[in-house]
Amino acid sequence: MKLNKFTLVIAFFFVAFTNNLYAQESTEAQNDYQMVLPIAVSHDTVRTKIRDIDQVVITGTRTPKRKTDSPVIVNLINSKTLDQVVATTLSEGLKYQPGLRVETDCQTCNYTQLRINGLQGGYSQILINSRPLFSPLMGLYGMEQIPTNMIDRIEVVRGGVSALYGSSAIGGTVNVITKIPDGNNFSFTNTLQSIKGQTIDNIITGNASFVNEARNMGVSLFVNNRNRGQYDANGDNYSELPELKDNTFGANFFFKPAQNQKLELSFSSINEYRFGGEIVDKPAYLAKQSEERTHHILMGSADYSISFNDNKNSLSIYYGGQKTDRKHYTGINPDDPAELAAFFANPPYGTSDVITHQGGIQFNNKFEKFLIGSSTLTAGAEYVYDSVFDEIDAYRYEIDQTTRNFGAYVQNDWDLSENVNFLAGARLDKHNLVEHAILSPRLSLLYKGLTNTQFRAGWGTGFRAPQAFDTDLHIAFAGGGVSRIGLSQDLKEERSNSFTGSVNYDKATEHFIAGFTVEGFYTKLKDAFFQFPLGEDEFGQIFEKRNGDNAVVKGITIEARANFDYVVQLDAGFTFQKSQFKSPVENIEGLESKREFLRTPNNYGYATLSYTPTKNWNITANGVFTGNMLLIHVAGEGTGQNVDEYFKTKSFTDIGLRAGHTFNLPKMKSGIEVFGGMKNIFDSYQKNFDTGKNRDSNFIYGPNMPRTLFLGLRLKSI
Repeated sequence: MKLNKFTLVIAFFFVAFTNNLYAQESTEAQNDYQMVLPIAVSHDTVRTKIRDIDQVVITGTRTPKRKTDSPVIVNLINSKTLDQVVATTLSEGLKYQPGLRVETDCQTCNYTQLRINGLQGGYSQILINSRPLFSPLMGLYGMEQIPTNMIDRIEVVRGGVSALYGSSAIGGTVNVITKIPDGNNFSFTNTLQSIKGQTIDNIITGNASFVNEARNMGVSLFVNNRNRGQYDANGDNYSELPELKDNTFGANFFFKPAQNQKLELSFSSINEYRFGGEIVDKPAYLAKQSEERTHHILMGSADYSISFNDNKNSLSIYYGGQKTDRKHYTGINPDDPAELAAFFANPPYGTSDVITHQGGIQFNNKFEKFLIGSSTLTAGAEYVYDSVFDEIDAYRYEIDQTTRNFGAYVQNDWDLSENVNFLAGARLDKHNLVEHAILSPRLSLLYKGLTNTQFRAGWGTGFRAPQAFDTDLHIAFAGGGVSRIGLSQDLKEERSNSFTGSVNYDKATEHFIAGFTVEGFYTKLKDAFFQFPLGEDEFGQIFEKRNGDNAVVKGITIEARANFDYVVQLDAGFTFQKSQFKSPVENIEGLESKREFLRTPNNYGYATLSYTPTKNWNITANGVFTGNMLLIHVAGEGTGQNVDEYFKTKSFTDIGLRAGHTFNLPKMKSGIEVFGGMKNIFDSYQKNFDTGKNRDSNFIYGPNMPRTLFLGLRLKSI
C-alpha cells in the first residue's frame, strides 16, 4: 500500500507537471565563477536556467569545477531546498539526495547514521568545510546537532572514486559548506512544530552577514536554539523521541589582503542536552530506563590560499579541529532489591573526551599544454589526529583510542580534448593501527561528445582501519540489559574496490530544463567487518567486531529533474540495490546466520515538487520512500517480544507539504514570511515499538518522526 502511494505521488509529479525542475540557485558570493553553456543556445533566459546544471563544485576534485566538466558526479543540496523541505538539522536534509538514506538506530537516544549506496555510516566521510571534523563519537549525534541555518550547501560524492579523501570515504563523501559572508543581510526565524498534538518542538534561528565596502573582508554569524519535549508513541510512558535542548552559534570570516590571497576562519559551538527513556521528572539514574547525554562541542578551521603565476599555480594551507566533552548516563534499574541498591550506590554515569586535529597543505599547478590537451596537477599531504576516550566505570567499559593518519596524495585532472577528461590519482596512507602503508589508486573518465550528455566511469580502492566507529561507541538496551561492542585483537583493516558508471542528460530551452542521471555502482569489501555475538555477562549482551568474508554492495540509482519557467520544479531519485556478505554471518546467538546486511532496504528514494506562482508565494511537496528491510528483534520481559527473531519491516512513504508567503516591507528593506504545513501527512511511522524498560532499543525503523504540524515566521532583509 505504501509503495502504491509513493508511485502515485511520483506519477502525479511527472504527469501534472511534465517539464519541471532545477530551480534557480541563490546568487551568493561563492558563485562568482562564470558559467559556460554546455549547449549551443544563446538566449539569456536559457543561460540563466542552465546555471544549476553547470554550477561550480569543489568536492569531486578539491578544486572549483563546473558540474558538467567534473569526471566525478557531485550532487548538491542548497539552502533553498533545505528550507523548502523544512529540514531543521543536517540529518533531515540529507535524505533528499539520491543514494542517501538517514536512519534512526536507537529508540531511546535516537542516534542516527548516514548510509550511502547501502553502506553504513562508518563507510562514509562527513566533512565540515572540507575538513574531517566528524569524529567517531560525533558521528552518533552530529547530524542532528548541525542546524541547517549554518549551511550554505551540501556537496555529495557517492562512491570512493576520489583519491583526495581518506580511508573512511569508501561509501562516499558529504561536504557541508557553511555560509560565508555575501553582503549585508539578516534573517530571524521561529518554527513551532507539534508532534501528533502531544509534544512541542520550538526552533529559533538567526543569521547575519556583513561585508565591507571594498568587499575584501566580511563575517557571517548564526545562532540556533531548539527545545523539544519527549514523545511517547505507544503510551507506555517511555519516549520514542528524546527531549532535546540545543544552543548552537558560530561565525565565518574571510579576509583578502590582496587579489590573489584569501584567509578564511570558521568557528562554531554546539551545546546539546538529550534525554530519552522513562518520562519522569527525576535524575536519570532514578528513571527505570534512560539515556542522558550532555555535549559540549567546539569546532573551528583556518584556511589560507594564494594563487600566482597568472593563476596557473595555487597553494593552500589549512587546519581544522574539534573538541567534544560529553557526560552521559545509560542505565536500567534492576528488579531485585539488592541489585537495585548496588545500582544506586554506583550508577552507570560516564564521560567522553574527544579531540580531533587536521592539518595539511595542497598545491595545484595548471599545465596549459600537457602531452595531449591541458591538465591540473594537484598534490598534497595531511595529518589527522583523533583521540577518543569513553568510559563507564559501573559497566567496566572503556574505549581509549588514539588514531594518527598521515596521508599524501597526487592527482592529475587531464583534459585530453574538449570532450574527454581523465582523472587519475593515488593516495598513500600510514595509519598507526595498520602495520603497513596503504596505497589507494583511483581513476575516473568523462566523455561529453554528445550534445547535452555526459558519460562517466570510475574505479577506486580504499580501506577502513581496525578502529572503533560511531556505532561501536553506542551502548544499546536489549533483553533487560545493555549491549556493548568490543574490537577483536586480531582485527585488521578492511579493503574495498569500487566501480561506478553513469550517463547524465540535461536539455534546456527558453522555458524549461529537463534531465536525468542513471548510475550503476559496485563495491566489493574484503575482510568485511561484522559484529559477532559473544554471549552475555552480568550487564547484558557483548558483541565483538571481527573480520568476516568478502561482501558486495551493488545497485543502480536513477535521478530525474525538471524546471518550467522557475514556476514548477521537480527533483526525484530512486535507488535499487543489494548488499550481501559472501558467506552467512551470525548476527545473534541462536538465530540462523544471514548473508543480507541488516537494516538495509533494497530500494529507497525521494521526490520534491515546488510551485512558485509569484515571487512571494511558494508551495512545496516532498516524499521519502523506504523499502522493507531485515532487522533483529531481541526478546525482553514485559516488552511484548518473547523470542529473539529476525523481523522484516514493511515499506514506508513519508509525504510532507509546506506553503509560504512573504509580505514585503520596502520602507524597511525587509520582509516577513509566514509559512506552515505538515510533515509525514499519512503518519507513516512504526507501530510496533517495544514497551517497558526492558525494550530492545535497536528495534526501530522507518521515518524518524510521526505526523507533525508546523508553523513558522521569518523576518528577513530583501
